[in-house]
Amino acid sequence: MVLEPPRGAELIAAHEPVGSTRALPDSTAVGHGAGLEPVEVVDAELVDGDAPGAGEVTVHDPVAAVLAALDTEAAEYQYSNRPDKTRAGYARDWELWEEFHKWLAEQTGVRLPLSTITVGTYVAFVRWLDEVKGAAPNSIERRVTGVASEARRYGYDVPKAARAAATQALKPLKLDKDRQKRGRGKAAAITPADLRKMNTAPRERQPQPDARRRRVLVVPDLARLRDRSLHTMRFAVAGRNEEMSELEDTGIVLVAEGLEVHVPSVKRRPARDVVVSYGENVDTCAVRCWIAWKEAKLAAGADPDGPAYLPVDQWGNLGAEKLSPDGCGRAMSRSAKYAGLTGRRITGHSGRRGLVTTGRRNRKRSEKLRAQGGWSKNSPVFWEYVDEGEKWEDNATEGIGL
Repeated sequence: MVLEPPRGAELIAAHEPVGSTRALPDSTAVGHGAGLEPVEVVDAELVDGDAPGAGEVTVHDPVAAVLAALDTEAAEYQYSNRPDKTRAGYARDWELWEEFHKWLAEQTGVRLPLSTITVGTYVAFVRWLDEVKGAAPNSIERRVTGVASEARRYGYDVPKAARAAATQALKPLKLDKDRQKRGRGKAAAITPADLRKMNTAPRERQPQPDARRRRVLVVPDLARLRDRSLHTMRFAVAGRNEEMSELEDTGIVLVAEGLEVHVPSVKRRPARDVVVSYGENVDTCAVRCWIAWKEAKLAAGADPDGPAYLPVDQWGNLGAEKLSPDGCGRAMSRSAKYAGLTGRRITGHSGRRGLVTTGRRNRKRSEKLRAQGGWSKNSPVFWEYVDEGEKWEDNATEGIGL
């Protein structure tokens, strides 16, 4: 992305808020070498003499001051209640916005203030992320959202026209196959058949081609039972990594029909209570897998009122702290790899997506699936999964005489 410098462009001085004070340097002294005392100059806005109210002194409005203070406090309160991961991501987005402005200044010779969010700057930001940084279209979309959120927190205006222009600029990028390959791509949905392969894979894991250690790894039985339960429970409750990490023993109750599971609140999302029925196959039944894992971990000394899923090291030793969200996600990716499920990107989100697609293929009601996974009514992601599960249902070429 190359920008031509504007004709007669000059560097913009650092912005100084109205009402700030500064001392004139010694070089402002005039006369025959006589040094003048530093003069305090107060910046003020000039008012046209013909304008209404010219010459009048602005009266302090206490109501406006209180409202402004409340707005600032509300913005900070909302910011402090965001998840740490979201705050860190938005902070990184703002750092990229600052980096973009430095680059833009080098290209044009003019340093724009960070508060200048217009159609032009936002579209240029999209192009910079694409052409200079080589970001994936989905990443660019998220960056644009993060910058808008941070700008509002700082009190800057984000015009709807600028957001709309950025969205329009992103459309052709999302359709470009080469650009789509830049990102990791969406997690693939898994099926009960995939779960069966993962949960029945041999305990002996051969070394990967690029591994430094060439010995065969034997998965401890405790880790195997943990992973079997983790994968089937995730699929059954459409659990996120953070939710699986936060599950507790006391929140999983065995009843005659199966399990009553309390999925705790994560990332300010509401908690939910769901039920899990007995499965048809012992290797993919979330109820039986949970019972086997719970009995094994309690026998190993786990706290009966502690976290539902705990770490297990390569020697089979049970940890005391909850399995981390990343650990929950890695467990599924690792099991899929050793089960030979290659060619698809299987992550912790695969079970969550898989419940919806599999459920719709088996004519489960959308509202039931949505409530099971805690999606909002207008979640575009959820309805994308629904469409994926329904794509062969009453399809356009079925039964039309072809």
